Amino acid sequence: MISIIIYIILGALAGWIAGRIMKTRTSLLVNIVVGIVGGWLGGWLLGDLLSGFLGSLGSFLTSILGAIALLFIVKLVK
Repeated sequence: MISIIIYIILGALAGWIAGRIMKTRTSLLVNIVVGIVGGWLGGWLLGDLLSGFLGSLGSFLTSILGAIALLFIVKLVK
């Protein structure tokens, strides 16, 4: 149960950071979704590249990079 809460908090934080970098204005719920989906996307694109070197920090950075990539794709579609 606690790990799900941590995933949601870290997903929201990663989505918020990505939103600030990409200069988007979204709600907390959208930040959570973008962060979680971005974490999956970043893990799929980068694999264990960053998390292998940096551990949990690398996984968080991978989530941020994935969320940025997701927001970039969404901007292209719009």
